[in-house]
Amino acid sequence: MNTEILELLRQNNYPRDWDKMVPTMHPRIASYFGKEPIYEFFYTLDDSLEVNTHSIAISVQPVNSYIPFHLHDYVEMVIPLLGECTIVTKHGRIQVKQNDIIVIGNRTAHRVEKIDNSCIVINLALKGTAFSLNDFNFMRQAGNIQSISTMLFSLLSYEDLGDSNYSLFKTNHDHKISDTIYDIIQEYYSPDSQTNQIIRFELLTLFSRLIRVASKHIQPVKKSDASSSNLLSLLLYIEAHYATITLEEMAQHFGFNPNYLSAYLKKQTGLTFIKLVHLQRVNVAAEYLTYTNVPIEQISVKVGYENPSYFYKIFRKSLKLSPTEYRHKNQAEKQTL
Repeated sequence: MNTEILELLRQNNYPRDWDKMVPTMHPRIASYFGKEPIYEFFYTLDDSLEVNTHSIAISVQPVNSYIPFHLHDYVEMVIPLLGECTIVTKHGRIQVKQNDIIVIGNRTAHRVEKIDNSCIVINLALKGTAFSLNDFNFMRQAGNIQSISTMLFSLLSYEDLGDSNYSLFKTNHDHKISDTIYDIIQEYYSPDSQTNQIIRFELLTLFSRLIRVASKHIQPVKKSDASSSNLLSLLLYIEAHYATITLEEMAQHFGFNPNYLSAYLKKQTGLTFIKLVHLQRVNVAAEYLTYTNVPIEQISVKVGYENPSYFYKIFRKSLKLSPTEYRHKNQAEKQTL
């Protein structure tokens, strides 16, 4: 806990009157949830309610203030640094505890219930231009393809996946995650040379740490609330069981019908179940090829392909190189570093 940063944030989280903000913001009503309007918040505001044009923006949630249902055309991370908060979506209420993080997807209607004076909650906005594809290389395990977890954040950052798309990360008060968040805030409010670049790198580090924590606490997805299913749990399960996984076994584990699970993955990621599995298998194989001298046929079996010829075919289709060519290219590059 960084008391200096918390005091800085507390200076900016004073109450706001929504009725007085409307005449200056001129928000457009996108739709209704029951009788409640859902507003479009398609630009970010700083703590002084001025338009913020940066790709990455931080603001403090005002205390004792009503904020209506709204949606963004960017990704928002809501992080309670002190106390907790409640996010309300069309499908229910989500309790976000202190130091936990909820990543709210593009165009997901939501609102944050009033927080009291003891709470400090920050909102971190990530616009579509926040990261380049090269930035995402930071989280890639090897080669020129994304890991399943990296792909999740690519989807959250750039795609409109429909209503009620979010991921809740329980950080278990991991001090490294907290320190990273405070570093980002400090850099944002005390800008200097290279500030934007440093913040991007810190965010990518934060994402990596969140994936690490989430991978240790994979929870089954409840079928009764499919609209808010935790896509991350499904993708992490594929990461953990890629070598032997089947659609039927995975569906049984999560309590889904196989056809439903297949359709859900396709809708949420744009990739079929088998393509997701191939993606992970090839990604792991690329690591073995780069960092070991294990025979290619043995790697093929280890990642889940009994037929080496089929492995060669899938690998070349994914990386535009044969496994042999990939090994020679990457091991040669590794030796020159």
